[in-house]
Amino acid sequence: MENNVYNIHLFRAIEAYPWELEKAVEALNYALAYDPENVKALHLMAKVHYEQLGEYDMAKSYFESALASRLDVPDIYPDYIRLLINNEDFEEAQKLIDFAFTVKAIDKASIALLQGQLFERIAKYQDAIKSLKDAKQFALNDDFISFVDGVLARVRKKRKAQENEDRIIENQAKKETEEAPKRWFQNRLNNLL
Repeated sequence: MENNVYNIHLFRAIEAYPWELEKAVEALNYALAYDPENVKALHLMAKVHYEQLGEYDMAKSYFESALASRLDVPDIYPDYIRLLINNEDFEEAQKLIDFAFTVKAIDKASIALLQGQLFERIAKYQDAIKSLKDAKQFALNDDFISFVDGVLARVRKKRKAQENEDRIIENQAKKETEEAPKRWFQNRLNNLL
């Protein structure tokens, strides 16, 4: 009977989220009071703190508790990885992405997309493009592929801008090295006069 009670509260929370936050949080608190290690309740509570309240540390704590309870729940990983990327915990996000690819029944296309977004965030555009192409290969949905195409276009623009910027810096460095001997000689002459 107890199992059904917290399930009822969990179902109420799922139904209420995100439109009726007060009811969702109340139901989640009841569900967690009955079973503090309920993965779905911990995951939803983490989403409330992350998406609605902007409390990254509290959300991270709930995500960690959910994963400590069960590592085989694939729904947790995309949300937690997104939180880590947005919170600039890049190393931790990479470790979680690597592990997420080993979880059975996980949406590999979404994880590959998140890998691409992580690379984009740290300005490794070539790696991002490769990961986004992998996401398209894993995809089983035309809308998802269209979305990834849009992300790919954005990353390619950023890569091109970065290459142009690198080229400008390189040209300036060459110009300075070419002018350095002339300036040295000119400075030397000025010092003699």
